[in-house]
Amino acid sequence: MTRRITQLLIGLFLYGVGCALTVEAGLGVDPWTVFAEGLSVHTGIGIGWVANIIGFLVLLFWIPLRQKPGIGTIANILLVGTSMQFALFVIPPVSGILLQFAVLLAGIAAVAVASSLYIGAQFGPGPRDGLMTGMHKRLGWPVWLCRLLVEATVLLLGWLLGGTVGIGTVLFAVLIGPLVHLALPVFDTRRPSRAGRRVGVSARGTQADPNPA
Repeated sequence: MTRRITQLLIGLFLYGVGCALTVEAGLGVDPWTVFAEGLSVHTGIGIGWVANIIGFLVLLFWIPLRQKPGIGTIANILLVGTSMQFALFVIPPVSGILLQFAVLLAGIAAVAVASSLYIGAQFGPGPRDGLMTGMHKRLGWPVWLCRLLVEATVLLLGWLLGGTVGIGTVLFAVLIGPLVHLALPVFDTRRPSRAGRRVGVSARGTQADPNPA
């Protein structure tokens, strides 16, 4: 349990830092951050704080979808935007196209690792992911279609409000899935450790099952 909680908190903090790096790169950000950035432009509220507010408002849509938040859901709302705001305060301005791309790719990689950490901790989905899975369960639409509709909507709204859409937005969409796919098995707390399997082998005196449940 201690490992899972620690993993959850580190993952959520790192997620906010990764998003902040993509913002500072100035080459385009993921759809939800585009939306937060656009709202920030018009309200004067920091992007991170806006992200927290959006997370809370999205959670309200869980009610008609009959979704139940977990500890991870609430922690996501409270910590991701807060850590993003902190990181935006301490990260120095980025200039020069090579450095911008380096910071962008570092941010995407950080978000991928962070996603794997908090998903692997098994404390419930974030509010945005829960919205999409809730739509899938209630409406019967494929998850990919729910994600496409939701993210296309917030991307368009964010862009109209002045959020940054660019090559970074495209790279995020292309890279985040494969990177999470690679990182998630490392941090999935449901997977038995190699050490645990070796102990099991020694106790039974037989070879371990190559395909454990």
